[in-house]
Amino acid sequence: MDVELVKAADVDIEFLFQLRKQTMVEHLENAGLYLSDKDHMSRVKFHFDGSYIVTQSNEKVGVLKYIKTDKTIEILQLQVLPEHQGKGIGKYLLEYMTSLSRSLNKELILKVLKENPARYLYERNGFNVIDEDQYEFHMKQVYNHLDL
Repeated sequence: MDVELVKAADVDIEFLFQLRKQTMVEHLENAGLYLSDKDHMSRVKFHFDGSYIVTQSNEKVGVLKYIKTDKTIEILQLQVLPEHQGKGIGKYLLEYMTSLSRSLNKELILKVLKENPARYLYERNGFNVIDEDQYEFHMKQVYNHLDL
């Protein structure tokens, strides 16, 4: 797959802001969460140093943001523009993260809004719900689906 990760820079902030609004507002509002533009921008800038622009054929198509701790890698954001969804990009990125977490001997975790159908992508790629709060499922990869 012709997908690359490019470290995000300040020039990418507007793209990331628009991407977030296109991919998250519907799910947030379905959960009863109504965020301001300032709130969305705050989320874009949260752990910005862990943000990578996802490109395909040199076109910006999404973002992958993650942080490493002593024992885990946490995916903070995995968003793909709607017109590029369903083409295997999310699966490819999860396989990349699985490989990274295994090479570093760390658990791979994430949170997903309960209203977000991306949950099913994560489940197909070995993630199980291990906890939840009012709005999100907390998930951990418990096996690599490729090992089955």
